[in-house]
Amino acid sequence: MEVHLIDGTYELFRHYYSPGGGHVTATGSEVGAVRGVLRSLVGMVNDGATHVCIATDTVIESFRNDLYGPYKSGEGIDPILFGQFPLLEEVLTGAGFVVWPMVEFEADDALAAGAQAVASDLTFSRAIICTPDKDLAQCVVDPRVVQFDRRAGVFRDEAAVFEKFGVYPESIPDWLALVGDSADGFPGLPGWGAKSAAAVLSHYRHLEQIPQSPGQWEITVRGAAKLCATLAEQFEDALLFRNLATLRTGIELGQPADWEWRGPLPGFEALCASIDAGDVAKRVARLRQ
Repeated sequence: MEVHLIDGTYELFRHYYSPGGGHVTATGSEVGAVRGVLRSLVGMVNDGATHVCIATDTVIESFRNDLYGPYKSGEGIDPILFGQFPLLEEVLTGAGFVVWPMVEFEADDALAAGAQAVASDLTFSRAIICTPDKDLAQCVVDPRVVQFDRRAGVFRDEAAVFEKFGVYPESIPDWLALVGDSADGFPGLPGWGAKSAAAVLSHYRHLEQIPQSPGQWEITVRGAAKLCATLAEQFEDALLFRNLATLRTGIELGQPADWEWRGPLPGFEALCASIDAGDVAKRVARLRQ
């Protein structure tokens, strides 16, 4: 058996901004993104998925905003999109899926914690983290945890993570610390790019293992002296950025055996009717026959 771990925030954004993804009900509510996510996940069950969990960023902000002021927040998000988060969680819960609405932590933390729980449970063959977000690449562990970009249809094991980023999963937080992550609102270190960070970290793995002097480096990297000087001068910043990029797994989510989809909850048909998705309610009913 496999467990599919879904980045509900990414999915909601993706469907909201997809061409023709909008839908306004007779009461004037925009529900298109929620309908899109619901249809997509019901389609996964129809295709054979048995354990499907969805993590969402209910408030966008998390403990990381206390660590670093400029970290991403809900500022600037379209209110119509933001307003669909509670509805998404309500509809997916009603559909019978396991939903993890994150407040103190982020959806990515929940996905990481879920993947770790599945990797430790030999009842399951693997966890499939369904998101293209680069920070989730740190969770990939052969053969127990893979990352899956559903939109591109691409699976990533450890070798594929290395092929894409130039480092293995264990070094992804260090790599992000150096190159930054604009989606999460931290800049990385000046002068460090994806290639230079990959060249150094593929050899030294972690920030602390990078020699303080370029003369001590066992590899040849263009601009090594400047890179080394920048790292030395801003090492505390690099550690902070790595801390921001490191996903937390100490979140209580229950046991993977309890995450099986067993059909919708009472009232699901009415929920579907409220978002003009009566066809989905009929599909779900057929799945339980």
